[in-house]
Amino acid sequence: MIRNHAHPSRRALLGGAALTVLATATATGTTTANATTGASTSSSKAWPTEFPLPDGFLPEGIAIGRKPYAYMGSRANGALYRTDLRTGRGGILFPGATGLVAVGLKLDDDGLLYVAGSTGVARVHDARTGEILTTHQLSEPAGHFINDVTLQGDKAWFTDSRAAALYAVPRGRSGAVRTLPLTGDWVQLPDVINANGVVGTPDGRALIVVKSTPGELYKVNTRTGHATRITLAGATDVVNGDGLYRIGRTLYVVQNRLNLISVFHLNATSTKATLTGTITNPRFDVPTTAARYGNRLYLVNARFTSPQLPETTFTGVSVPI
Repeated sequence: MIRNHAHPSRRALLGGAALTVLATATATGTTTANATTGASTSSSKAWPTEFPLPDGFLPEGIAIGRKPYAYMGSRANGALYRTDLRTGRGGILFPGATGLVAVGLKLDDDGLLYVAGSTGVARVHDARTGEILTTHQLSEPAGHFINDVTLQGDKAWFTDSRAAALYAVPRGRSGAVRTLPLTGDWVQLPDVINANGVVGTPDGRALIVVKSTPGELYKVNTRTGHATRITLAGATDVVNGDGLYRIGRTLYVVQNRLNLISVFHLNATSTKATLTGTITNPRFDVPTTAARYGNRLYLVNARFTSPQLPETTFTGVSVPI
């Protein structure tokens, strides 16, 4: 892994020091708390840092919960694959079907797996069996691309890369879907990927959405849909921004075709993001989204710049944080 560091503020340095302490403690074999899930994890130093996915799988999304299992979705047919992070071995959880797509994923504590289905659809799966429990039609299939999802409060929030809207799905098997038009600073651009990755703000009162083109971050009010562009410091943009992952005020932005993760420190109101460093790795091959377990970020290589054929090989990889 190669880290390139910008000149952070004193507050960002303190935040980075806290992450260094966490990583050091974990690397020496102590037990640490998983800040996202609350799970307690022993050192994963000996766990594999790369694992295979089925040939032709076309992965994009990855989700990890309290247990050391990664769930990944297929753009080819909506299949779901589950890998044991301790061994790197995995298997098909849901075989998929013609016409299905699985891109962004999030795993809830109750064992429900929320899947962004691209063509106007969101699905809820049983994470134990892979069974589809609910299908939500968020929009018309044409002119929409349901891309990513995050869980906040009692809602699962989905982005639409082709329309200026977010969609709120009640967490559970049923309930009405809410469409939230994006207003304020948001300007929808034609024929490109707009809204992509999404996470909640540290205070849980809003969402952060990355706009892949031209590479901007927005804070979105979930009551009104008003989007405020987040000021970037130390970086001019986050072009090709894809998956987002947040730990406290530290925001990780996966920039897929750049084979890069940019690390930002958010201010108290999530209106400014200061670049504190970047993470690259020779094993990155257009990583798209990230999930965390212990002291590692796990990513899937979508390999967008390689032939997307049935025999194309794909992998998941991890990097320490």
